[in-house]
Amino acid sequence: MRTIALINQKGGVGKTTTTVNLGAALARAGRSVVVVDIDPQANLSLHLGLDVPENAPSTYSVLMGNTPLADALVETTSENLRALPTNIDLSGAELELAGAFGRETLLRDAIRTWRDEHKKKTGVEPVDYLLFDCPPSLGLLSINGLAAADEVFLCVQTQFFALQGMSKLVEIIGLIQRRLHPGLKLTGIIPCLYDNRLKLSREVLGEVRRYFPGLVFGQSIATNVKLAEAPSFGKTIFEYAPGSPGARDYAALAAAVIEMEPTAEPELDEVEIVPPEPAKERQSEAG
Repeated sequence: MRTIALINQKGGVGKTTTTVNLGAALARAGRSVVVVDIDPQANLSLHLGLDVPENAPSTYSVLMGNTPLADALVETTSENLRALPTNIDLSGAELELAGAFGRETLLRDAIRTWRDEHKKKTGVEPVDYLLFDCPPSLGLLSINGLAAADEVFLCVQTQFFALQGMSKLVEIIGLIQRRLHPGLKLTGIIPCLYDNRLKLSREVLGEVRRYFPGLVFGQSIATNVKLAEAPSFGKTIFEYAPGSPGARDYAALAAAVIEMEPTAEPELDEVEIVPPEPAKERQSEAG
């Protein structure tokens, strides 16, 4: 199971749009996916047309320890795609959890329990991908997302202040590595809201690739009106406008993410085992 946090401390960079549509694209490619809304604005939940009533199971109730994660998951209209939704209740979580023991790892603990119980019952992972839509801040909720993930994707708008913001994010990732999660890695940078007609966009993208060689996905997400319209209909881009450039961009991004999947270890009977030469034969050859 790959656990990926999508983050940027700046709002309006396409992070939620990417979490939803990358998750949908991975699901369309045959992967089982859960997207987790840990943003008090609940934009991911709204994007998927999910209305979470007050006191209903949600990210908030999972963090507070009131609901097992498995009981808070809901189906979406996309096959293979489920969500852990939230609502405005989550806005009070940082204050309520300020004095809680292990508050930085509450989400990780809930996921670990869910994962262990599912594997004990079925012998397999509960899903292939777990994607976290982190809030546009670096507070307790974002830290929970980073502590629960093994990978980080930075969503970057190709504008002037992108590099300044990225350097701060890289520092935060390093801090989480040292203090909470040594296995956390920055594995991808997704250029969003890209307009190749603008010289500034091309220059910023070039600078990002120069500063972070090998980390920037080759597939940028271009500015597209259909991507902006889809949330108001509670649909992914593949449901709302499957033939649009936005759908093509996210399908290509999903293909690149799938290419990063670790290959399975070869079975023992598939490995050719060559016995060592007898000592006498080696000595005679040496002489």
